Amino acid sequence: MRLAENVAGTRKAATEILQLCFEAKDWKLLNEQILNLSKKRGQLKQAVQSMVQQAMQYIDQTPDIETRIELIKTLNNVAAGKIYVEIERARLTRKLAKIKEDQGQIAEAADLMQEVAVETFGAMAKTEKIAFILEQVRLCLDRQDYVRAQILSRKINPRVFDADTKKDKKKPKEGENIVEEAPAGIPTLLELKRIYYELMIRYYSHNNEYLEICRSYKAIYDIPSVKETPEQWIPVLRKICWFLVLAPHDPMQSSLLNATLEDKNLSEIPDFKMLLKQVVTMEVIQWTALWNKYKGEFENEKSMVGGSLGDKAGEDLKLRIIEHNILVVSKYYSRITLKRLSELLCLSIEEAEKHLSEMVVSKALIAKIDRPSGIVCFQIAKDSNEILNSWAVNLEKLLDLVEKSCHQIHKETMVHKAVLRS
Repeated sequence: MRLAENVAGTRKAATEILQLCFEAKDWKLLNEQILNLSKKRGQLKQAVQSMVQQAMQYIDQTPDIETRIELIKTLNNVAAGKIYVEIERARLTRKLAKIKEDQGQIAEAADLMQEVAVETFGAMAKTEKIAFILEQVRLCLDRQDYVRAQILSRKINPRVFDADTKKDKKKPKEGENIVEEAPAGIPTLLELKRIYYELMIRYYSHNNEYLEICRSYKAIYDIPSVKETPEQWIPVLRKICWFLVLAPHDPMQSSLLNATLEDKNLSEIPDFKMLLKQVVTMEVIQWTALWNKYKGEFENEKSMVGGSLGDKAGEDLKLRIIEHNILVVSKYYSRITLKRLSELLCLSIEEAEKHLSEMVVSKALIAKIDRPSGIVCFQIAKDSNEILNSWAVNLEKLLDLVEKSCHQIHKETMVHKAVLRS
């Protein structure tokens, strides 16, 4: 049948041989038959595919872990380098990686998963591809390989989660690859979105990238299933508020801050609304008063979804308040003594100078310190052209005012003369 290229007959014969070995519970013979049948000269692709799919159903019924691993490795060897069973090979690799992970061999499990580039599989369902890549990312994070985790995460475009799943699927044209349906147990696109952003939060937490963590929580917050139940969205919204305050001041942070303040749900957690308003308002914030008020809320995050804010978060919160206060001072003062600045910031002169210098270096504001006289100047140094232009504008205004004054005097004189004549 094989030599006559009888697809149906060859497929049936091969699967029946495997079935007989399975019924006899002879696992060693089953492995031998899988290898022998796949190596037959001119073996049909369809027969190999059917054998692999048939043998995959036996994996969960193996008597012990060693037999299971042996069967998976046998099927992996048969599927290696064959495009028509690439999806089956990916699924087998995932099963083997799960066994390795359960045995505590996380590094080996991560290495196994990384060997498979599922993004090139045309016939694999989109959700299964994303789930596989997310598993690769998770294992990299578990072994603290953050560089590879970032590289793998970039294989997923976040816009794919916003695709409309309700649209009718187009029927494949003749000659096109038919995309398989995702197997049972693969999460939906929205569930995968949440998993993706939770993994990205883990990655960004490693480097304390507060703004990116906040954006990830914002994406989770926008998932319909999260927004429907207060038990889910309140902890997420709390995290968004905290990380917005912890993030360094920049246009993106400012935009997110104002957008969050407009959220109606924020009225459900009034303390956090007050916190954001304080950060937005151009007024000096007293650190001790703020910390005394929000210390309890800060500690409560440990019991919330997503865990604690991290050991460094408390120090960073104080730093952000100092930076906010320096920005406020720079708005109201063009020149100020270091002594007065340190009083407004409730810091020593050395600490005030250090924080101000750091903000100037990071280009958060423009300032110059005259250390001998102890004066800080927040004005931008103008070049000669700008000074001349400002003078020209001032002269124009002055002449305009003189002309108006002359006109008013002339008007008053005319009125006075008219009264005398009458």
